[in-house]
Amino acid sequence: MYTTTLRQFSLISLLCFSVMCLAHGQDFPDVPGVVIEHLPKSTGNYLGSPSIVILPDGKYITSHDIFGKGPTPQHTHVFESGDRGKSWQKVAELDSLWWATLFVNKGAVYLFGTTKEYGRMSIRRSADGGHTWSSVDDGYLSTEQGFHCASVPVQVFKGRIWKGMERNVPATSWGNFQSFVASAPVDANLLDPKSWSFTQRLKYDRENWKPGNAWLEGNVVMTPKGEIWNILRVNNLEDDQAVMYRVSNDGQTADPTMVKFIKLPGATKKFNIRFDPKSKQYYSFTNYALPKHRVYKRQRARNAQVMLSSPDLETWSIRGIVLYHPDVEKHGFQYLDWQFDGKDIVIASRTAFDDGMGGADNQHNSNFLTFHRLKNFRTYRNPSAWEPLLEGVTDFAVLKF
Repeated sequence: MYTTTLRQFSLISLLCFSVMCLAHGQDFPDVPGVVIEHLPKSTGNYLGSPSIVILPDGKYITSHDIFGKGPTPQHTHVFESGDRGKSWQKVAELDSLWWATLFVNKGAVYLFGTTKEYGRMSIRRSADGGHTWSSVDDGYLSTEQGFHCASVPVQVFKGRIWKGMERNVPATSWGNFQSFVASAPVDANLLDPKSWSFTQRLKYDRENWKPGNAWLEGNVVMTPKGEIWNILRVNNLEDDQAVMYRVSNDGQTADPTMVKFIKLPGATKKFNIRFDPKSKQYYSFTNYALPKHRVYKRQRARNAQVMLSSPDLETWSIRGIVLYHPDVEKHGFQYLDWQFDGKDIVIASRTAFDDGMGGADNQHNSNFLTFHRLKNFRTYRNPSAWEPLLEGVTDFAVLKF
């Protein structure tokens, strides 16, 4: 039964995504997408924080960090593709960089994250397309430790660069996240901490905000009205709650009185939001817990990725499943970062999958970084073999095309 399901899954993947899979001379024909990097679980290390950006010359750049108990954790690798994601080459390794997001500004490539798990805020710059990078000493944005983020979008609105961040206090206990927003003028020296503004840090009100007990991995977005808000995942068991708060247009303050909870399928796990000006829709991808798998812990169900859209950031609809595997314990497609590429969306995924070497440690501790191309995303049709997986989904509209 399992073999038949996996074969059907692989055939659908051939239709939906690129299938060339090569990493360090090892073929992985059953892994969907293009394998950029692979680490067997025997190393004690796992791949995290996927990020992707398209350079002005059309090249793709991806990055990931390494976590776990093996050698070289808290280290970031950078890869380049000159053939639209069909093949990848490692071009750089950066020490003392974690949880970082790639972005482009004024022709340079940047990585914005922390120096380590709950370390200092840090930004690095490359003037040659990601091959060489500024040193960690040239890009400290804080003297304090304890900062947290993820490969959430770095976006430009109103002449400023924006990114959601958190500080975990104390860092010895997960979930004490104080949310804030970092921003800087687009023309500023982004390696200079004086260029950056930071809102005050807002705590999650565990007594009065229900459900949930923490917020993290914020997406800074601009609403159709031109307002700046930060939308965060909420740590809870319901799987559909996100929270958003208003930020001033100058990036100086966050408004603790302007907090809204919204329904967003899969929002108990990390998601990225971007705006498509052609369709005037906001898009996101989430690990929505499909009805078939809700007997499992929803916050650990990462075996499906669904595409969502919203006209206003507050009402979200499922557009279809774009990645799926029937096993929920050792398979996962998670922490997606992605970019619009004409009619397509290109995706970097932290992927847990079979590798012929014992497979993934679990669905969270990924052994692959994979690339995927979702063609014609505005008219994407859910594969017919996956339609039954959405039966019983009544809380959110499933759009048909």
